[in-house]
Amino acid sequence: MKKTLSLILAVIFCLLSSITSFAYYSEAEGYSTEVEDYDYYQKFQGQGVEIDVYNWGEYVANDSVNFLDVNEDFEALTGIKVNYTLFSSNEELYTKLKSGGTNYDVIVPSDYMIGKMIGEGMLQKLNFDNIPNYRYIDEKYKNANFDPTNEYSVPMYWGVVGIIYNSAMVDEEDLTGWDILWNEKYADNMLMFSNSRDAFALALLDLGYSFNTTDAMEIEEAAGHLRAQKPLVQAYVMDEIYDKMEGGEAAVAPYYNGDAVLMMDVNEDLDFYVPENTSIFIDSMCIPTGAQHKEAAEMYINYMCESTVAAANSYYVGYSTPHTGAMELLDEELVENEIAYPEDELIASLDAFLTLPQDTSALTDKLWTDIMAQGSDSIIFQTVFLAAVAIIYFVIKLVNAHIKKKRMSYY
Repeated sequence: MKKTLSLILAVIFCLLSSITSFAYYSEAEGYSTEVEDYDYYQKFQGQGVEIDVYNWGEYVANDSVNFLDVNEDFEALTGIKVNYTLFSSNEELYTKLKSGGTNYDVIVPSDYMIGKMIGEGMLQKLNFDNIPNYRYIDEKYKNANFDPTNEYSVPMYWGVVGIIYNSAMVDEEDLTGWDILWNEKYADNMLMFSNSRDAFALALLDLGYSFNTTDAMEIEEAAGHLRAQKPLVQAYVMDEIYDKMEGGEAAVAPYYNGDAVLMMDVNEDLDFYVPENTSIFIDSMCIPTGAQHKEAAEMYINYMCESTVAAANSYYVGYSTPHTGAMELLDEELVENEIAYPEDELIASLDAFLTLPQDTSALTDKLWTDIMAQGSDSIIFQTVFLAAVAIIYFVIKLVNAHIKKKRMSYY
C-alpha cells in the first residue's frame, strides 16, 4: 500500500474547474472545507491542543496551493495543531507503538494489523457520539472480519489486489488467474511484492488455499511455490513498481487497484486485471490506547469523514473511498471505473487479511527469509570472483606499466 504524490489528472481538472461546488474558502475563518456542523469544531479553539497523527506517506491531500491541505485546513477550522508523521509499513507502525516511548492520537493501520492490535489491547474503543459523520461510511465496509463489532476503527480507504500488466508485452489470454505470476513466458519481466504477507497470499490463492490459512503444510507448500517463482522475478518491489511499470521496464506485477489507476494514467499501455479469488484491503483510522487527546482525535477522524474532505483525499491519493457522501462528489467517470470501484458483487465476496496466530506469522517470516536468501551464496561468489578478476587486471596493468617505464629508461 505505497502512497505516491499523484493526481488522476483528468478528474482533477474537472474537479478544479468546478471548485466552488466542492471547497468553500472563508477569508474570515481561514479554512476552506464545507463542514456540516461548524460549532462542533470550535470546542478546543484557543486551548493550545495538539494531536499526533501517524499515517502512510502521501495518504491525505496536502497541496494547499493547487488543491487542499487537509491538515492545515483542520488546524484553521479547529485551532488544534496537527503533528503529522509517516510510516512505510504496518509492521513499522506496530513496532513503533509496541516499543513505547511515543504516543500517537490517530493512526491508520490496515485490516490485519487492526485485528492484531485489538487483540493485544493496543487500541481503544471509539466514542461514536464524537464521530457523527461515521453515518456516511457505507455499510459494506463495516462489520469487517478484523473489527466485527465496529468499535475500534473508521474506514478511510479500501481497494483490491489485482494484476497490473503492460498490454504491449502480455498476451491477455494468459490472464486466467494468479497463475500468470508463475508463467515462464514472462521470466525477468515479472515483479513481485517484497513483503511476506502479500507474497504468501498470492501463492496460497494460486494453490487454491485461503490467504488466512493457519495450516502449516499449506504454508510450506506456498513457500515452495514462491521458491519456484523466484527465478522468474525481475525484482521484489513496493513503491519501486511505479517507475518500472510506468517506464515499460516490466510486463506484469501484482498490486493495488488505486495505484494501478495512477500508473495507467501515465502509461496508456498499462491495464489492470482482477482475479475472482482476490482480497479486499481496508485502511482505517484508529486511536491507540496511549492517546493523550482522545476527544480531539475523534474530532480529527470526524473531520476526515466530512464529505468534502473524504472526496478530496480520495481524488488526491487515488484510493477508493468508503464514504457515501464523498461518492456523490466524485466525477461520474471515476465512480463508474470498474478498476477504481469494482462491482458490489465482487466486493461482497471478498475477505480482508486476518491477524494470524503468532506461530503462523513466525513460520511465514522464517520461510520468507529463506526464500529471499535463496541463491545469495552464488551471488556472493560471483561478486567476489568478479572483484578478484578486476583486481588481477589492474595489477597486471600496473606491472606492465612499470616494465614499460623501466624499458624506456634504457633509451
